Amino acid sequence: MTLLDKLEGVEKRYEELTQLMASPDVATDPELVAKYARERADMEAVVDKYREYKRLEHDIAATEGLLAEEQDQEMRELAREELTDLTRRRDQALEAIKLLLLPRDRQDEKDVIMEIRAGTGGDEAGLFAADLFRMYTRFAEIQGWDAEVVNANQSGIGGFKEIVFEIKGRGAYSRLKYESGVHRVQRVPLTEAAGRIHTSTATVAVLPAVEEVEVQINPDDLRIDIFHSGGAGGQNVNKVATAVRITHLPTGMVVTCQDERSQLKNKLKATSVLRAKLYDAEQRKQQSEITEVRRSQVGTGERAEKIRTYNFPQDRLTDHRIGLTLHNLPSILAGNLQELIDAIATADQAEKLKAAGMAA
Repeated sequence: MTLLDKLEGVEKRYEELTQLMASPDVATDPELVAKYARERADMEAVVDKYREYKRLEHDIAATEGLLAEEQDQEMRELAREELTDLTRRRDQALEAIKLLLLPRDRQDEKDVIMEIRAGTGGDEAGLFAADLFRMYTRFAEIQGWDAEVVNANQSGIGGFKEIVFEIKGRGAYSRLKYESGVHRVQRVPLTEAAGRIHTSTATVAVLPAVEEVEVQINPDDLRIDIFHSGGAGGQNVNKVATAVRITHLPTGMVVTCQDERSQLKNKLKATSVLRAKLYDAEQRKQQSEITEVRRSQVGTGERAEKIRTYNFPQDRLTDHRIGLTLHNLPSILAGNLQELIDAIATADQAEKLKAAGMAA
């Protein structure tokens, strides 16, 4: 069955559902109405775009007929321009249809929990981790999203050994999921008197925030420790023990939160991070049990995979997954990630279309 045959079938089913919902037998059954309405709504965007495609195909055929018959050169030139425009719009409509037919990632609309850890490179790696944290929080601000720190383990010179934070905003995971992996920086550290270029790394993990109903945690499986925060926070830090450490006994996972002044808020945040980690671990387990699974060129980035290099001497960023090179590192580190993320997402979609047999 060709793609167009499949689209004809979708449109036929859409029209059938429209007629069914108007019939007296269905109209008096609320559950059936809701069922058909959901099915019809899922098809609507595809059907609308397919009908646009068919209209453009009709207009192309009519314009080609006019071009074949028209003798006036000026009119022929206008017809050729019109044909070029119609063909471009038709091809765009078909590509849009292909993307609409791809299975949706049900995680895409979720908030995210991000973890950035300093890798190789000592203090410089910690400073780079801080740079990445600022880059993502500024990107979140540009998008109109909220960012909240869950836990931070600072290094001595203003960097982070580790920082965990939430970004809340519709579609946050769909944009940030490609950031998981090892990020590498090449630059002259502030502490380097001889001006030598150092290479350091930081690891980024991006987890979709998970609702309580999606992951059930048995309270008996948790050990919860309360202690005094070791970070900044004024007198409250010294007087009241508010920091929370949760250990999930079956897996050994440990989550700490000490950013809030309230013990309850720290416990809620730590539980949220633990839930996301348990969900991620289960997803990875399921994926590893699938023997023949498509390995996307882009994917979401394995944590051990070097995905990107930030080269300061050459003012160059290279994303190794898609071979993309961009310049103006200061702008990128200031949170202007739109061009980069768009390019990675487009490459991912192209790979998925190819795997689905719908590549152009």
